[in-house]
Amino acid sequence: MADGVLVFAEHQGGKLTRPTWEALAAGQQLARDVGGAVSVALLGRDLAPLASELAVVDVQEVLSAESPLLADYTADGTAQALRQIVEQQKPRFVVFSHTYMVRDFAPKLAASLDRGLISDCLAYRNEGGRLIFVRQVFQGKFAADVEFVGDPPYFVTFQAAAFREDAVQRGSAPAKITTVPITLAAESIRARPGERFREAKQAVDLTQAEIIVAVGRGIKKPENLDLAKQLAEALGAEIGASRPICDGGWLPMDRQIGSSGQTVAPKLYVALGISGAIQHMVGMKGSKTVVAINKDKEAPIFEVATYGIVGDLFEVVPPLIEEIKKVRAG
Repeated sequence: MADGVLVFAEHQGGKLTRPTWEALAAGQQLARDVGGAVSVALLGRDLAPLASELAVVDVQEVLSAESPLLADYTADGTAQALRQIVEQQKPRFVVFSHTYMVRDFAPKLAASLDRGLISDCLAYRNEGGRLIFVRQVFQGKFAADVEFVGDPPYFVTFQAAAFREDAVQRGSAPAKITTVPITLAAESIRARPGERFREAKQAVDLTQAEIIVAVGRGIKKPENLDLAKQLAEALGAEIGASRPICDGGWLPMDRQIGSSGQTVAPKLYVALGISGAIQHMVGMKGSKTVVAINKDKEAPIFEVATYGIVGDLFEVVPPLIEEIKKVRAG
């Protein structure tokens, strides 16, 4: 592949992660703009099931690199293996989702090839063949336009939900799966993986939730959270919150959505008493359907809402819960 796009496929616990599909959607869109084919790089051990899963996507090739030294993630091993694939394939763009793993090794990889990395992009646009990448700065208060200079390969990471996983195009026939030879030396891998980090046993991953009920200052006091929890239970949803709710200790920090919390992309996002500060909207902009309930008709949240209800949430939510229960019962 003398041109085109190479997408990094991330997996955990024997399963492809949702960010992988988002990165594939980004890679396919980039390939349509710059020309060339899309290939996927898959690293690890016992990769045949994952490679077969990726082969149904509309890509030219799934490049599978296996080694005992890639059984557990390390920045050294991943960067060295992926560098060899990049040098062999010579793509124009190498695309990642901006996950914790990618943040760890992608700068190392790009620096090892003396190439640029534009990270945490919201989107890009094509201006007469010039690709302009957009990323937020100053905690989402401003958007910066950034371009690559110099020769490819160009490394770019996209923020969660910048591209939707359901936008990935499937192929008419399975893609070719190729085993890529790589050489790794144990002494060159300086880190040893420990137990996978979780902030707390009760920590929740809102990025995987399909329905979220999120609360803001409009909930007024902690005792009123029960109303939001009733709505979440009726919908089969997770509870999320804006920063003031978590800062006040009303809900744990793992429920925070926004630039300093989690970035989510559920099928349904119900915002209760959330005004819609830019820092919060950064975290939920990828939601497919947004329902906002706020008594302030000028609240910014209505600018991104699919459906908006101007009213007191304490008057709107109880009958809404009853109607949802009726629908589910019937």
